[in-house]
Amino acid sequence: MPAASEALGQPRTVVVGAGFAGIEVARALGKAGLPVTIIDRQNHHLFQPLLYQVATAALSPADIAEPIRKMLGRHASVEVVLGAVTAIDTEIRKVTLANGMAISFNILVLATGATHGYFGHEEWSGFAPGLKTIEDARHIRSRLLLTFEKAETCTDAAEQKRLMTIAIIGGGPTGVELAGSIAELARYTLARDFHRIRPQTATVLLLEAGPRILTAFPESLATYAQTKLKKLGVTVRTNCPVERIEDGAIVAGGERIGVGLAIWAAGVTASPLGKVLGVADRAGRISVTRELGVPQLEGIYVLGDLALAPDENGNPLPGLAQVAKQEGVYLGRALAERILNGTAPKPFVFHNRGNTAIIGRHAAVFDFGWWRLKGWFAWGFWAVIHVYLLVGFQHRLMVAIQWLWRYLTYERGARLIAENVEN
Repeated sequence: MPAASEALGQPRTVVVGAGFAGIEVARALGKAGLPVTIIDRQNHHLFQPLLYQVATAALSPADIAEPIRKMLGRHASVEVVLGAVTAIDTEIRKVTLANGMAISFNILVLATGATHGYFGHEEWSGFAPGLKTIEDARHIRSRLLLTFEKAETCTDAAEQKRLMTIAIIGGGPTGVELAGSIAELARYTLARDFHRIRPQTATVLLLEAGPRILTAFPESLATYAQTKLKKLGVTVRTNCPVERIEDGAIVAGGERIGVGLAIWAAGVTASPLGKVLGVADRAGRISVTRELGVPQLEGIYVLGDLALAPDENGNPLPGLAQVAKQEGVYLGRALAERILNGTAPKPFVFHNRGNTAIIGRHAAVFDFGWWRLKGWFAWGFWAVIHVYLLVGFQHRLMVAIQWLWRYLTYERGARLIAENVEN
């Protein structure tokens, strides 16, 4: 480690993962002048709530990502390491990276989030990509646009119909947002780009295994969302579990459906790093105390989707970005207080800022528990909050301008196919 950091004479904290939770821990410790090393396999922090807009050509990747070094560069005690942790030794207090590099720690914070979960059918991943990273978003965007390009040059009516059938599997917020955004892309934007096909007639399917979409929301908001999706041309099928996914087709509810693209939004699983630690449950999550520490392992903390963290009533906290961010702020401050002043932390308390899903133009749902919003006002509220939460003034300004332009013109500027076209 750098001599300057060692000279601080303070215990070193290693944070694995630069998502909402990890970046907040590193920021708080950096502000306190405490030595911290943050490790991530990517060099950027990603604003995941807007990732679906990259996948549907509404925003560019740079609009929702910020280099980690830029975010933490003002804090001299923070070291940023690009790499993937492959092993954790809790006895000698070291993490090992894929390149063989070993980093010692006094305090370890794991905040590596979640990845796609295919319910034991990992072979489906090649046919129905999920959405968790910028690479995923670029891949989905390319495949989505490519299906329309192929349909434009296709002379077989049945094959053309298959290519213009897009299936989104999973009726949670991500699935709803993808379905609405893809329907608007086809109906308003691509309709002006093609001449031989009519993209506005594309079939957008939203498949949900349960009895209704948006199960985490009150039924009234879920019903509103489904009604709005239908008005956009989305076909919503509930009680329709997917049985098989193959190249160019899915089998759901006993029916084989030809598709140009299937997108997985039905489930996630905790990062594999939890199992490396050796204390994860069957879902890969690690049980923590209300102070976010691992009971059996002193000085080791787990945050975000990787953690099975209880609320004040003992119920597990949901895997939401706002939970991860609040956990990161809490733990960063708590560690700084404990290291500098010996102060014991109070239990973490989650403050619900509202659960939201965007359906399309002028339509969103917001659930605060005690207050529910839907329609245009919820959509505007969602837009203001998400612009505010973006990192950096430049991103906020650019996204606000692009959203205004899109609102007035229905135009989308990031319609790029970033993969080689298959012959």
